[in-house]
Amino acid sequence: MKLAFSSNAYLHFSFHQAAERIADLGYPGIEIMADVPHAWPAGLLDEQKQAIRETLESRKLSISNVNAFMMNAIADPRQPYWHPSWIESPEYRAIRREHTQRCLHLAADIGAPHITTEPGGPLAEGQSWKEAADIFYEELMPCVETAEKLEIGLLIEPEPELMIERFDQYLEFVSRIDSPAIGLNFDIGHAYCVGEDPQDWVAKMASHTRHYHLEDIAATRVHEHLIPGRGAIDFPATLRAIQETGYDGWLTVELYPYIENPDDAAREARSFLTTALDQTT
Repeated sequence: MKLAFSSNAYLHFSFHQAAERIADLGYPGIEIMADVPHAWPAGLLDEQKQAIRETLESRKLSISNVNAFMMNAIADPRQPYWHPSWIESPEYRAIRREHTQRCLHLAADIGAPHITTEPGGPLAEGQSWKEAADIFYEELMPCVETAEKLEIGLLIEPEPELMIERFDQYLEFVSRIDSPAIGLNFDIGHAYCVGEDPQDWVAKMASHTRHYHLEDIAATRVHEHLIPGRGAIDFPATLRAIQETGYDGWLTVELYPYIENPDDAAREARSFLTTALDQTT
């Protein structure tokens, strides 16, 4: 298993600066945020894509994932972080769908294995889960077709308070999609927030999991990302469970709340996780 760090903690830095810092801290991998100021696909010129490739090559960084969840480039500060979602009004669905298509092409252009997307969105008042799932399915399927053509994974990330927040909901939704492109981004903090302790679910979801997000969560299970080791998640048990599945891919640390001091957060996380990983072998 390999450690990566998400660039979404480096919102005050360019992509080149973020990559330089992440590499200097000893991470071999980076998750690239497909958003401003790093790699907003709608405005990314070919020269900028080439600059990303050159930075990665010069610093010997691999791409763990392209994060297509956040859309700060078009965000209305009055709207929550998930906006626009897959299941809002038709015009917002179209924006989310187009962004996801662009992110898939971006991933193919820069050599990323997959992208992650949000799990639908929050249900509207009076909307049933089935109604929301039907909308999500119809909007997502054109992107699934693109992912298949490009041979890029399209990973759904369960999230507290959104349409798919639990693993049984994920399994119910993807059961209707027959595609090798679809997979799970297993965020251990999100699982903990909804009462699904990650060490109990790793093996059950292993056949779907293509990538992991790591962060800690307080014992209250409130959805606030903490540096690994500062919360209540049982990391030794979780990492051991991941190892026992034979997973040898990326574990990406996602600490976007630490944008004021991302270097210290990344350094502390790597120190804790390196020690924890050593103890699993």
